[in-house]
Amino acid sequence: MKNSDFKILIVDDEVEFRKVVKTILDAKKYHVEHVSNADMALVKIKKNKYDLVLTDLVMPEKNGLELLDEIKAYDQSIEVIIVTGYGSIDNAVNAMKKGAFSYYIKSNSPDKLLKEIRKLQKTLEAREKYLMSAVTDSKYMLETSNKDFKNVLKIAKKASQSNVNILILGESGVGKEVIAKFIHNNSDRSEKPFIPVNCHAYSKNILESELFGHEKGAFTGATAQKIGKFENANYGTVFLDEIGELSMDMQVKLLRVIENKTIERVGGREAIKLDFRLISATNKDLLDKFQETFRDDLFYRISTIILRVPSLRDRKSDLPNLISFFIKQSSKKLGINIKDMDKNVMEYLLDYDYPGNIRELKNIIERLVVLSEDGLITKDTLFVDSKTYDQEGKAISLKEFREDVESKYIAKIIESCDGNITQASKVLNISRRQLHNKINDYGL
Repeated sequence: MKNSDFKILIVDDEVEFRKVVKTILDAKKYHVEHVSNADMALVKIKKNKYDLVLTDLVMPEKNGLELLDEIKAYDQSIEVIIVTGYGSIDNAVNAMKKGAFSYYIKSNSPDKLLKEIRKLQKTLEAREKYLMSAVTDSKYMLETSNKDFKNVLKIAKKASQSNVNILILGESGVGKEVIAKFIHNNSDRSEKPFIPVNCHAYSKNILESELFGHEKGAFTGATAQKIGKFENANYGTVFLDEIGELSMDMQVKLLRVIENKTIERVGGREAIKLDFRLISATNKDLLDKFQETFRDDLFYRISTIILRVPSLRDRKSDLPNLISFFIKQSSKKLGINIKDMDKNVMEYLLDYDYPGNIRELKNIIERLVVLSEDGLITKDTLFVDSKTYDQEGKAISLKEFREDVESKYIAKIIESCDGNITQASKVLNISRRQLHNKINDYGL
């Protein structure tokens, strides 16, 4: 990213500081604007797109922490660097816990500020490369010789040219979100946001706030206005995964949103008009749930077109290419060069039914790559030495088996990362805190 394409907004009530920082950043060809308070900053943020907000911590009326909360509630992608004096470093560290990228002490050299901004640019560039690689990965996963899957893709591409609501059905792990992204990317909304929401990941009350947003003070802990997923997806696509898990109350509210294309934030009275495309997905048979937990009127609203994604066991002709792809992907991710695979391992991988579908295949391959020796994947690494019986010869519980496998896998990942917990947490796709908790739980 060129400096001239990197947009920075300076927020500080000290006019001299703003001018000095702007002069320094102008010299480096950054696109820079500045305002004197948080409210003016929010007005600009809602009119323009900024990569970075550089805000003073201590300001009259609304301070930098409050501004940080409102920025992140409006747009998570905007990064924030807190500017502070020595006396408030603890507050700056707290700001980082709340989502700030870093902080800069006013009395320090301007070079330190430039260093932080360059670090942020590299982070954003790496994130962009990751997103681009994810798009490439998705395209590869859609290559198929299976007749049924080809037909699904054909219908999905035709449906993408309209704005009808689409319901994607299929077992867990078959790649329903990949299909949803495929539809979005082939539509005239492709340049707009694709916002996925897993309905099963939130409680009823939290899900309502996630989807529709909330006003400041709407409930205990609502310290700032929050823009919901539907608003963030305006002119783009909302993907509601596991829609079969919605409560009856949420189904009624969602039905109203679909019919009127308007939402009301929790605690708000304003009806906000939106333009979005809805794609839903579930691994359940909603038709069987009509008289139980799912409304038939909502079902017919979300399912103008139904796509049934076949399981991986029904498209085994695609396995060789998928195995090859995931080996290359895992090798690159883990920095391990795989030279060969025992034929017995390949036979097993081609014959296995994968109840967890593509997600399970991906995890198995990554595990095999991690446990490989000198670039060779052998049959000894298929099941490692996970215990299946206790000392008395009784079969252990599924929970114990999972914990045994997980602890060994985590230990191997940490070893492959030379003990670097940050790198290991990224490979495992969990936070550092989660990894530390598992290390403690398993006594690693």
